[in-house]
Amino acid sequence: MSGSVWLREERPRRESPPLTRERIVGEAVAFLDEEGHERLTMRRLAERLGTGSTTLYWHVKTKDDVLDLALDAIFGEARIPPDGTGWREAVTALLGEWRAAMLRHPWSAALLSRPLLGPNVLARTEFMHATLVAAGFRGPHLVAAASGLSNYVIGAALTQAGGGDEAAEREAADALLRRERDRYPSLAEHGHLSGSDWDAAFAQGLAYLLDGMAPHAAAGAGRRLRS
Repeated sequence: MSGSVWLREERPRRESPPLTRERIVGEAVAFLDEEGHERLTMRRLAERLGTGSTTLYWHVKTKDDVLDLALDAIFGEARIPPDGTGWREAVTALLGEWRAAMLRHPWSAALLSRPLLGPNVLARTEFMHATLVAAGFRGPHLVAAASGLSNYVIGAALTQAGGGDEAAEREAADALLRRERDRYPSLAEHGHLSGSDWDAAFAQGLAYLLDGMAPHAAAGAGRRLRS
């Protein structure tokens, strides 16, 4: 008799938080951080949210919707520099924030071929373009500058995020270059991964890009003043 449902006290119900787009996106980002985008399914996300797939579909129609929302959410973590920041400092700060967000969420770099039309991505892209326009870049020079900077930060994040077990990768690279020192002497002395510092290399590479862009910015500003 002690096992009878009639003799057991009813446990108080826990009220689940309401299912909102914000909650769905938060859980999706957490799932992606833990398991990666390839393992995400609507069923598994629904289970994580404590709901059914049918209920989830009321809020997001497809897995692609979830990925797009999650991707835009992590770019919202990249702080936009304050007004009045010089163009080089502003670009450096924004790209540093963008890179940091992608490295906190390594799955994101693999999804950047998707349409990047969310409000967080567009706000930051607008800021970078407006900053470059104010610096004097116009037309094809603006396109080349913006795409070059974007491709640099994406490539840097992809390379670092895709490194896997960094210590093991470095050890294997060192061993290969020691064996092949006669064929690759410059790499053996200067280019091996164990001599690399990701943050310093990123900052220096970005500085090189901006150094190359600076004369064009000055020329563009001069053309604007004369017009």
